[in-house]
Amino acid sequence: MLFSKNPPSRFLLLTLTFVLLLSFSININASDPTNSEDDSDDLEQLLALDEQEDQLPEDQDQESSSRFSEAEVLSKAQRIVLELNSDNSKRVIDENEFVLLLGYAPWCVRSAELMPQFAEAATSLKELGSPVLMAKLDAERYPKVASLLDIKGFPTLLLFVNGTSQAYTGGFSAEEIVIWARKKTGVPVIRINTVTEAEDFLEKHHMFVIGLFEKFEGSDYKAFIKAAMSDNEIQFAEASNIEVAKLLYPDIKATNFLGIVKSEPERYTAYDGTFEMENILQFLDYNKFPLVTKLTELNSVRVYSSPVKLQVYVFAKADDFKTLLEPLQDVARKFITKVMFIYIDIVDENLAKPFLTLFGLEESKNTLVTAFDNKGSSKYLLQSDPTPSNIEEFCSGLLHGSISTYFKSQPIPDNNNASVLAVVGKTFDDLVLNSPKNVLLEVYTPWCINCETTSKQVEKLAKHFKGLDSLIFAKIDASANEHPKLQVCFIRNRSVSIP
Repeated sequence: MLFSKNPPSRFLLLTLTFVLLLSFSININASDPTNSEDDSDDLEQLLALDEQEDQLPEDQDQESSSRFSEAEVLSKAQRIVLELNSDNSKRVIDENEFVLLLGYAPWCVRSAELMPQFAEAATSLKELGSPVLMAKLDAERYPKVASLLDIKGFPTLLLFVNGTSQAYTGGFSAEEIVIWARKKTGVPVIRINTVTEAEDFLEKHHMFVIGLFEKFEGSDYKAFIKAAMSDNEIQFAEASNIEVAKLLYPDIKATNFLGIVKSEPERYTAYDGTFEMENILQFLDYNKFPLVTKLTELNSVRVYSSPVKLQVYVFAKADDFKTLLEPLQDVARKFITKVMFIYIDIVDENLAKPFLTLFGLEESKNTLVTAFDNKGSSKYLLQSDPTPSNIEEFCSGLLHGSISTYFKSQPIPDNNNASVLAVVGKTFDDLVLNSPKNVLLEVYTPWCINCETTSKQVEKLAKHFKGLDSLIFAKIDASANEHPKLQVCFIRNRSVSIP
């Protein structure tokens, strides 16, 4: 335990082992995968299954014949994904130029959630004529194969190029998997030549970068291509006909233009910098998110890694957030590239609870606004009503450094007749730092294995020294209370320190 130098009073510090670990996991919503037959070694026969047209009876009514059921579509998509096993894995990887492999375990929730996205991506890639073979391996059933392929966790995505693997670095929706796979296999940019192609492109992509060039050559164009190849998330498109390009970005006025298009109110953002790869990528990093991003299992990694380090989190029930969204977007427009606004459904325990626990508000059900400065690992809480005007004032204070860092605290306890005083974050100054007496402070957590035994010993010491007026015994729950001058460290053994 470390306190500031030269504290106002002398006190004893009994240090206990304490670790706080927050783990952000990537979960992707989906349903259970359908397993293919493991003993199928005929690759051509398996891949030919999806070529068969599923014919509906001619006498079926128009509504029912217009689409497959969700189960039929998923089943067809799953058949396109080849199931690897001990017998065929080496042959499949060696004989195909590109293999995108999903290593999974049947019991793994994340694997089950990713599988339908992976299968949908396989369908899209095949329709696009991509040379990528999509495959999956039950790593628990075939551990030796998994080890040889360097699958160490679940789920794992790997791209094999002529037998050599590289890690997957894209997103986890079907669209993001398709974009990443095409970029890594020779199609970093889609060229749009006609109005029809532009209209078809708009139907398939909800976010993209459009570049307009008189000729597909020159330094500006080369920087554009380099950026397209380096970016792992966004589809790039190019055009040389300004009228065609205007279908994708209506406000284009000249060639050598670059802009990002998103499916949200702030739909169009033009790039006004020099055509250099690093500058283009930075522009995309700061502008690829919507005004207010809804945090999901699919996009959590992208959100956490955003270069916009000042992030405001709004926790609310879905119905309450509907009325708040539009005014919140108006606030967000005033802080573009400076503050990132994120919404989390407060009833979603997997996403909301880890954050709320940091504030000691994990049981809250009402709308809350918090903020994190990821540069300095500081956190903040809006302690007034979460109205748009208060949120705007809160954000301005964050930018100007006038908002105090939030330290969580339990309610002030009643210490009457207590032999060991209970200290909380709000009373740490008065009872510990500013006390005219010496203080022996026990720092503990409810889950600490040795804390219960140690607490009993501290109680005995407190009773033994009850008549010593210059010494106070106290304790603080470090999992529920914080103070800027109380830094809890992990150490192997307990110790007593006298500052």
